[in-house]
Amino acid sequence: MDETIIQQKRERKPGDLFTGRRKTSVARVKLIKGSGKITVNKKPVSEYFGRSDHQDLVTEPFRILSIQWENEYDVIASVRGGGITGQAEAVRLGLSRCLDVVAENYHVPLRKAGLLTRDPRMVERKKFGLHKARRASQFSKR
Repeated sequence: MDETIIQQKRERKPGDLFTGRRKTSVARVKLIKGSGKITVNKKPVSEYFGRSDHQDLVTEPFRILSIQWENEYDVIASVRGGGITGQAEAVRLGLSRCLDVVAENYHVPLRKAGLLTRDPRMVERKKFGLHKARRASQFSKR
């Protein structure tokens, strides 16, 4: 009477949404054929991430793979939570996961560069009796 339901793992394809996370930021990234526009929360990447190093973080997977993305792909990302740097790194992880599905030979360079691994570091919580997570009050002998 026990019927086992076999769930097949859904095959991911390039047009799907991929998730990237960093600290408390969550990005959903979609890679489509297009003219090379990168939009984050419906704004161009240069407008959303004002600092050039944040823009470089977002486009790093393309540089690692030596892809001329300006003529091939459009990137659409929606990101929420955290700060600007965490959001940029979350978009980078989501984009790396998108590119990993595009071609099989992209996996090894992305893995070697560390772009397919989620950074697990989070902010340590504050403990009671301390000023911060680890900072205690100054010791007084008398």
